[in-house]
Order: sequence, then structure tokens, then C-alpha cells
Amino acid sequence: MKKHINNLFIGMLLLMLCACGDSFLDEDPKNFLTIENVLVDSKGFETITTGLYAYVREEFETWSGMVAQTACPYEVLQTGLDICTSSSEDKTLANFTEYIYNPANTYIQNRWKWAYGVITNANIMINKAEDPSVRWDKEEDKLFYQAGARFFRTYAYRYLVYLYGDVPWVTQVEDNFRTDFERTPKAEVLANMIEDLEFAAKYLPENPDKVADGKLTKWVALHLLSELCNFSGDYKRAETAALEVINSSYFQLMDYRFGESKGEAGDPFSDLFKENNQNRKSGNLESLFVIQFAYKINGGGNSNTDWSRRAWVPGYFDIPGFVISKEYGGRGRGQIYPLSWWLDSYEDNDMRNSPCNIRREYYYNDPDSPLFGQKHEITEINIKKGHCYPTTTKFDYMPEDNETFNGNMKDKIRFRLAETYLLLAEAYINQNDLAKAAEAINKVRARAQATPVQASDVDMDYLLDERARELLGEEMRRFTLIRTAKLLERTRKLNPVSGPIIQDHHVLWPIPQNVMDANSGKVWENNPGWS
Repeated sequence: MKKHINNLFIGMLLLMLCACGDSFLDEDPKNFLTIENVLVDSKGFETITTGLYAYVREEFETWSGMVAQTACPYEVLQTGLDICTSSSEDKTLANFTEYIYNPANTYIQNRWKWAYGVITNANIMINKAEDPSVRWDKEEDKLFYQAGARFFRTYAYRYLVYLYGDVPWVTQVEDNFRTDFERTPKAEVLANMIEDLEFAAKYLPENPDKVADGKLTKWVALHLLSELCNFSGDYKRAETAALEVINSSYFQLMDYRFGESKGEAGDPFSDLFKENNQNRKSGNLESLFVIQFAYKINGGGNSNTDWSRRAWVPGYFDIPGFVISKEYGGRGRGQIYPLSWWLDSYEDNDMRNSPCNIRREYYYNDPDSPLFGQKHEITEINIKKGHCYPTTTKFDYMPEDNETFNGNMKDKIRFRLAETYLLLAEAYINQNDLAKAAEAINKVRARAQATPVQASDVDMDYLLDERARELLGEEMRRFTLIRTAKLLERTRKLNPVSGPIIQDHHVLWPIPQNVMDANSGKVWENNPGWS
């Protein structure tokens, strides 16, 4: 265990060193960086916190990072559910669309590995902050750095409890190798996570205008607290946490044009997803938590850090008569495509249904093709191959100097106020207050210029439809369906590919086989249905 933890810590330091540049090394180039000589003062905690942000950003990294997750770590949380399915040409996702994965699956093993890597490093910071020899610049630094680490510990456990259920709750770094960890009941883990978030909300900064882009505030913690209280069954606290964010006066739903492209074709919803529009300095007052990327900037991520564009943008350029272009989203691969019910669920006048937000038409764009300028007729074969289909434009991206670039280097909104309203509606539905649920949902629909919903039409399925209309691709849909206990019902009803295949035990992933084997001192029963 200790060797594993030390390796994770060293890996985080390596990430952090790449971001810090030569000046950090020049201070004492002969000394090796360790917990003991870095976490000694406020500067050291800030340095390691930077590394922790970088580690968290690796949640969907492919191929090259500390936790290489092969091609589709994001897509496995979207496909095979009620919103989308995978293309027939992308065999890497077939296991999750056809539900034929097992405890040895790479994605299942690496998600566990990533999460406990974050938790290990967060625990190092939390515990080291209690050392009385640490030299703090300000008295409040100790609680501030612990608050950030406790948020990220919960952010990682969020994956674990949704995906695996009962998992070991770990708060200490072990001095000796252990093989006898106990699985902690999910309800107890959630209670601990909620305690972490209450602490984080108390000691993280309040004013988002006084923190750097991407840095945590109390409102990020309260947003996640609302979600997890809905999950744990504390619906009243879910309600009050969401209302604290909504009523804070720092945020608003963007209902006017903003950002660098506000003079171009578009609308306030599409502006949220234009490059350079995710942070507050662009005028975006809706974002709560934004993962930071920077193209060709050391420490800003790389072409493998995020492949969400390859997920949602079709591989249209595989069709003769097309070439890669910014107009159609850049170099997508069409790994997943939305189900037709989602496309058909919008009213015509819904802003989110505009051509700026859903691309439904494609025109041949290769000037050397005799088809140039003609409209391409989308076929069922092209949809299933991932070559051409109607889809969201949220993930469009193409660097001007590299049209074949793999990644998507736009900053990523993880939480925004529209979702806070929908979490509030979820809390009200769970309390059977449908009038207030409709009121919360209608805040989101009003921005979209959609018809208000009546309380008599509101239920959990309506809310899940609205979340898909508003948050397709942004939310981890598997989490939402597990939290609302709708995964099986909606997948069977709405997904013609996965619906007939999915079984009851697929609600949870299996505990990874390599974890079961390593914990030889305490035999675990895997999740029900998994041998």
C-alpha cells in the first residue's frame, strides 16, 4: 500500500512540476520532492493543490496519463442508457452498449484506480494539515486547504458510490501494505461525503469573482451537496443547499448574448459552449465549476485529456464529399449518437432546439467534390456507423492550426446554475411538492423560451426528459439515472438497442477483479449478479 501511495504522490508531483516551470526547480534542485519537504507551509499546500486539480482533470484522460483509460472513459457513462447508443464501428463501446462487460474490464478497473488516486492525495493533504509544524501564511489557510481536499475526496467518491455501491471509506494513508479493507455501506459513505461537503462549503471562498478561473468556491460544494442529499434521501437539505446557490446573488441563468462570439449567429444557450465563454471573465454568470484546459500551454492538458468531441461530433468526413471543418464541429468520430426521442422532445420554439444548438443538416463541403454545396441526406446506415446524424453542438472544437487534433481543449463546465434549478426540482418532487418543482423547472424553460410546464404534468420522468434537453452530454447520465432509480425502467423503455439486453444487476458495475484479488486478507462478495 505505501509503495502504491508514494507512486501516486510522485505522479501527482510530476504533473504539478510540468505546470510550475523552471522557477520551482531552481529553488533547490538537489532536493527530491517528498511529502515531508513540500507540505511544510502554505506555499507547499498551494503547490500540491495545483497538482490535485490536475489529477482531477484526468478523470476522462485517454492513453497517456497517470491513469490511462483507453479510448472512451467518458462515453461509458453515457451509452447503453436512455439518451444515446454507440456507433457500430466503435467496438470499444460495444461492451457497455450490449452489457457484456465483466469485473476484468479495463474501464471498470481504471475508474476505481483514478478515484482512489484522487482520494489518496486528498487524504495526504487533509492529514498533513493537522501537523503543528506546518507554517501557515494566514490562520485560515489550514481550513481552506483542507476544504478543497475534502471537496475533491467527495468528487472522487461520487464516482465510486454511483458505480460500485459499497466501497471502502478511507481517510488515512497506511504505513504498511494492507490486504484487508472492508467495504463500507453506501449509506455510510454518502453520510461521510455530505459531511465533507458541509465542511467545504463553510471554508471555501464565497465570492467567485475573487478566485482564479476554475477554482473552488462554497457554491460548488453546495451544488454537489444538493445532488448527494437527493441521492441519500435527505431531500430537505437537498432543497436548502440548492436554494443557497440560487439565492446567493452571484449567479444567473444567461438569457442574453455574451462572450467573444456574441455578434455572430447564436443565442444565449449556444454562447455557453463557445470557446473561451465558460468562465466568469467572459461574462458567463451561470457556470459554477469549470475544468480548465489550454491548447499548447504546458500544464493545460493535451490531445488525450478529453475526447468528448470525438464522442458526440460525427465522423462526417468519412463520407465522400466531406472534409474536416470547424463548421461541422471539427474531427469527431461519432462514437455515440443521441436517440430519436431526445431530438423529438423539444418544442419548435425551444432555444435549445435551434440550429445553433442541434445540428440536423449537413451540406457537402469538399470543394473538389461534384456534390459540393448539395444537402446530404442522412441515412440510417450513416447514423449507425457514426458518420452523420443530428447531434448537439456543445462539443464542437477545432484548433485553427490543426484540423486533425484529437482532443477538445475548451474549458469544461462541470456544474452550472441550470442544473442547480433541476436539482431543486428533484428535491421538491421527492417531497411531493409538484407546484414548487414546476416553478424550478420553469426557470430553466423560461430561459429556453419554452412553454411552462404545469404542476400536474411534473414527475420524475418529466424532470429526466428536461435534464436531457438541458444537460445532454454535460451530466454523467448514469449517475442521474441511478440516483433517481430510473436506470432500468428508462433504458428498457427508450433505448431499442440496450433496452432488451439490460438486466437488473447492471445498475451497479462489478468490483474490479484486480481489486478483489489484491484484497486477499478480506474476501469480498462482488455486487449481486457478478461472480
